[in-house]
Parts: sequence; C-alpha cells; structure tokens
Amino acid sequence: MADRTTGRGAAAAPPPARSLKERFGALRNLPAFFALVWRTSPFLTTASLTLRLVRALVPIVSLYIGKLIIDEVVVLVQRPDNPDTLRAWLDSGLIDRLVWLLAAEFALAIATDVLGRIVALIDNLLSQRVSNASSLRLMEHAATLDLEDFEDAEFQDRLERARRQASGRMTLMGQLFGQVQDIVTVVSFGAGLIFYAPWLIVLLVVALVPAFLGEAYFNAQSYSLDFVRTQERRELDYLRLTAASVETAKEVKIFGLHGFLIERYRRLADALYAASRRLAVRRAAWGGVLTAIGTIGYYLAYAYIAWRTLSGDFSVGDLTFLAGSFLRLRGLLEGLLSGLSTTAAQALYVDDLFSFFALRPKIRSPEGALPFPEPIRHGFSFEDVGFRYPGARRWAVRHLSFTLKAGEVLALVGENGAGKTTLVKLLTRLYDPSEGRILLDGRDLRDYDLAALRGNMGVIFQDFVRYNLNAGENIAVGRIEARHERPRIEEAARRSRADDVIAKLPAGLDQMVGKRFRNGVELSGGEWQKVAIARAYMRDAQVLILDEPTAALDARAEFEVFQRFKELSAGKTAILISHRFSSVRMADRILVLADGKVEAAGTHEELIARPGRYAELFELQAAGYR
Repeated sequence: MADRTTGRGAAAAPPPARSLKERFGALRNLPAFFALVWRTSPFLTTASLTLRLVRALVPIVSLYIGKLIIDEVVVLVQRPDNPDTLRAWLDSGLIDRLVWLLAAEFALAIATDVLGRIVALIDNLLSQRVSNASSLRLMEHAATLDLEDFEDAEFQDRLERARRQASGRMTLMGQLFGQVQDIVTVVSFGAGLIFYAPWLIVLLVVALVPAFLGEAYFNAQSYSLDFVRTQERRELDYLRLTAASVETAKEVKIFGLHGFLIERYRRLADALYAASRRLAVRRAAWGGVLTAIGTIGYYLAYAYIAWRTLSGDFSVGDLTFLAGSFLRLRGLLEGLLSGLSTTAAQALYVDDLFSFFALRPKIRSPEGALPFPEPIRHGFSFEDVGFRYPGARRWAVRHLSFTLKAGEVLALVGENGAGKTTLVKLLTRLYDPSEGRILLDGRDLRDYDLAALRGNMGVIFQDFVRYNLNAGENIAVGRIEARHERPRIEEAARRSRADDVIAKLPAGLDQMVGKRFRNGVELSGGEWQKVAIARAYMRDAQVLILDEPTAALDARAEFEVFQRFKELSAGKTAILISHRFSSVRMADRILVLADGKVEAAGTHEELIARPGRYAELFELQAAGYR
C-alpha cells in the first residue's frame, strides 16, 4: 500500500533504524518535541530551564569552596602557638575566613536541595501536562484518519506504538533539560581542569568513548526489539482483556477458555521475556567491560594529580579540587555521552509519535467544498460504482448502478457478502469508490464538505457501540453537541421505543449502563438496540440508515420498529437493511443485491410476483414461521 504521509493508504511500518547515522538521525525530532513541550506551558518550561542553569553552577562553586576550606585549614594547622579552645579561636579572629567559607558551603548545600525539589516539582507538573497534551493530540489526529487505516493491522501496530510514546516517553523531557544543565556544569569543571592540566580532558574523553558507543548500540537494539514485537504486545493486551472482562466472561466460563487463554499468554510472555533477557545479559556484560576502560582512565589521572602534589606543584586543596573535579567530570561526561545515546534512542521512540502525527487521511474535504444541500432535491445516483477493500482480490461491489430519490425509503436485501454494508460505507464516505462515482443532486459526493455530509447522515450499524456511559449520553452520541438538550433526548427515545427501557432504569436517563464501571446496569440485546436506534433520531439527519440494527429483536418487534421508522422519517431519505423480508416490504422500493450487483429492483409485490432470488428467499423465510 502507498505511503500514508501522502494520504494514500497505510504504509508498511518502516524497519527499525540500525546504522549509527540512522540512530542519531532520529534526533531531528527533538526540535518538534521541544516545541510541543513549550506550547504546553511556556512558563513551566522557562522556570525549569532557568533553575537548572542555576543548579549547573553550584557543583563547581561548592567544590572550589571546599578547596579553599582545605587550604585554609592547612595554613592554620601549620601556624605556631595556635589557640587551645574554640572560644579562643573565635576571639582571635584567625578562623573568621574559615567560618565564612563553611557558612557559604552550608548555604549552597541548602540551596541545592531546595532547587532540586523545586525543579522536580516543576518537571513533574510539566511532564503530566505534556503527556496529557500528547494523548489529546493523538486522539484528535486519529479521529481525522480513514476507516481503511483502522482496519489495517500494520496501522494498528503503528497506533499502538504512538499511544505508548504519548504517555510513556515524557522522561525524554527531563533528560533533555538535565543534559542542558550537565553541559553547563561540564564546561565549568572543564575550565578548572584546563587551567591546571589540559591533557586530563583528552584522557577522559578517550576513556569514555568506548562505553558511549556500547550504550548507543544497545539502545538501538532495545528499540528494534520493541519495534518488531509490537504485534505480540498488542496480542498480550488482547489476551489479558479477553481472559478477564465483562464482555467475554460468559463465553470464557461456559467454554472453559481460561486455561487456553492463560497458556497462550504465558507462551507469548515467555518468548518476549527470553528475547529481553538475552539483550539485557549482553548489555550488562559489554557494559562492564567498557566501563572498566573509563575507570582505568580515571585512576591514571588520579595518580598523575597525586604525583604533582607530592612534587609541590599542587597544594592539598588543589589535590582535593582536581581529584573531585576529575571524578565529577568523569561522571558528568559519562552521563552526557550515555545520555546522548539514550536521547537518540528516546528520539527513535518519539519518532513513532511524530510519524503518526504526519499521517494524512485520503478521504477529506476538497478545496472549495460544496455545502450539503438543504434540502436534498433529487437524491443519490450510483454510476457504475465498484469497490474493493485494500489488500482484497475480490470486489465487494462492482458495476453498481441505481438511484435513491429524495424522500424515498429504500430497502436493501441480500445474502451475507452481497455488499449491503459496503454500499452504506460508500454512501457515508467511510470509503471512496475504486471506480465509478456517486452523485448527490448531480454533483460527485467527493465535492461536498465531508463533515457536513456525515453530519446529515444518521447511521446505525448492526455492530453499533455499547458505550459505558449513562443512558442519556448513549442516545446523545447521535448528536453529541446536543447532549444537554434533555427534551430532544427524550423525544429520540420515544421515537425508537427506547422510552420503555429508560423508564425501567433506577436513575432513568442518568443511569450508567454497561458493567464496566460501578453501579452500571446491563441491558439486554434488544434494549441496547432500541437505545442505538434512538441515536439516529437524535441526529435528526436528512438521510437515515438502519443497517440491520434490529437483529436481536423478534420479528414482531422489528416490524414495529421499522413501521414506526417509516412513519417518523416522512420527508427524509432513508435506507433499511434487514434479513427479514416481512419488515422491508414497507419500503417504497427494494433492491436485491447479489455478488455486489443489483440483481432486481421493485416493490415487495412486484418482486414476489416474479421468479427470482427475492421470491425464493421470501418463501424460505415464510416457511420457517409456518
């Protein structure tokens, strides 16, 4: 399938980045990520960076004050005739400088702790806001994509990776800000070392490069493992939910599926664990070897500083300052190099999020889109329409030509796979025809504003969603912006005969339905379908479509629903789809679909009067009631 970034179908997932250039090429996502953080809260972002810059200078100042304290103590110890008591020392004024130095170091320690806590608080608040903002943007963007995407397994993998990154990669923000702080600290420590012994910097960098390359390699391997195992992780989530959810509990218990599901979960989980363990063991082994190289470099430098002190080139305070600076600098550089590698790995993960944001729908409104006609004057015309689902060889419908007149109630009948639901998906532009065209009042359906088109379609599918919301909201989803209009909700319930269902609920329209949440009341299949049909009336659209939503009702109840539907949809354009021929006979016209084509058309009386599939199926169904 073609590249989704160009709006042409869901692309195959790109292979995991493996080369060093590809791994660090993912750092291109960092400006976009920082822009996302900044847009979320400029104030918190600025506060975090400013406080981190202040904290970055504290270590070098603190270490230098420590050097001054040691040098001061050495000088005082070497004095002859020193006072014997603390009071005498204080009265003499000899330790005034030492006291001020100690006070300064104490103040720095307190300031460091306070700044650390404030930064942690700000980062926590900012991280939560960024995570929420990313998740919201992900939901908003997913809503713009095509149904074709959601029915594609590779897209589901891509969406799953994006979901994980939207909520699970906010540590990258702290890493980026922390690295800015560490860079400032490194520069300050580096300046001190350069003043005393410049070549120590070279030794330090050379000693740390192997560990850095090792971290870069294993971070990329970790990402690759996560990437290729996305489908298995989705399957684990599915098995976990299936084995313990209200929707599946009855069948799982009756069929005794717990053992099967648990064993399958265990097998998948063990395979994932084994792969992760192999990588973790290799990483630990090589990490130990490469880190040892850095340790050797540190002690070579330490020995050099000690020798220079013995030679009289450095004071004891200098020894303490240089040894401390080198140790801190080693840790900081090691952290920076490792952090750079980790950031590059995190950027690979963030690429999953931003590449998802880069997807564009194929089905969208054109430039200068036409407003939806109010009212519809002529109706819809299918002109030699053909459609084949992505990746399928068989045509779902082909050479489909018919009209749906304005204000007409049209019934579609046919066996499973005849193309009835596909026709509805094409009419609502969930898909566009692969060939041919659909006209509305003489203009191609693709010329109209997409939101207005769907806003004028009231569709209830057989596999409608049972929302775990209250009863009123379950009806209001048909026109969610009118969810606070209680009289409209009540009228929609009355039209669909769902008012009897609502009357039996303890809290009426305010009653939570479904068993997922506390105090929820489960409805029967027929009750759910009446609530779902109310959504079509709630929408009050020009075109009403019922795609077998009454399958759980008995024949009499379905007939009553359809009879009421015809009465209440007077003046509207409507489509009914049902397997029961006794219900569709009330339609103005009936289309018989077979193998994706219109096999026959006419009223119930006309079709039953002539030999054909309709008369044959009607007779078979009628015989079942005799």
